[in-house]
Amino acid sequence: MPTAAPAVGQDGAGNRPLPPLLRAAANGLTFRRITDADMGFLSALYAAGRAEEVAPLPWSAAEKAAFLAAQFEAQHTHYMAHYPDADWLIAERGGVPIGRLYLERWPSEIRVIDIALMPEARGQGLGRALMEDVIAIAGADGLGVGIHVEKNNPAMRLYERLGFTPREDKGVYWLMRRDAG
Repeated sequence: MPTAAPAVGQDGAGNRPLPPLLRAAANGLTFRRITDADMGFLSALYAAGRAEEVAPLPWSAAEKAAFLAAQFEAQHTHYMAHYPDADWLIAERGGVPIGRLYLERWPSEIRVIDIALMPEARGQGLGRALMEDVIAIAGADGLGVGIHVEKNNPAMRLYERLGFTPREDKGVYWLMRRDAG
């Protein structure tokens, strides 16, 4: 099974236009589809999101890095296999990658497969702008929005403020949803 991201224009999104992420654009973000050249950034983004979690483990820095690299590879492979029609987007500010947004349109909702920002890009309203854009895109088509959220994720408060509610306990995750309307 391939583990690299599909080349631009070869994922399930084909050559369809990028989703209109207007609030995020007003905050200085631009978007493009991921390419194989983004794998290093995406792995670093994944590791940054889990750094606090692995910090207390009694492993060397090399062991932690190897673990996080393997976990990223497993996640990426899973996403590519199970969400074939997704939009796999890199968020950039000033031409520098700072995050990712993975979306797939389903009959009743837009599923946020993943949303992540580098630590230095957090706390600036960018995640809120991205989620408000997704809500607006879904709302224009009468769709809800769904996302899996780790129960201890600080962004849980943001999702709740945006009208998401827990719908299903998935162990360490909540499946949260914001209905259309």
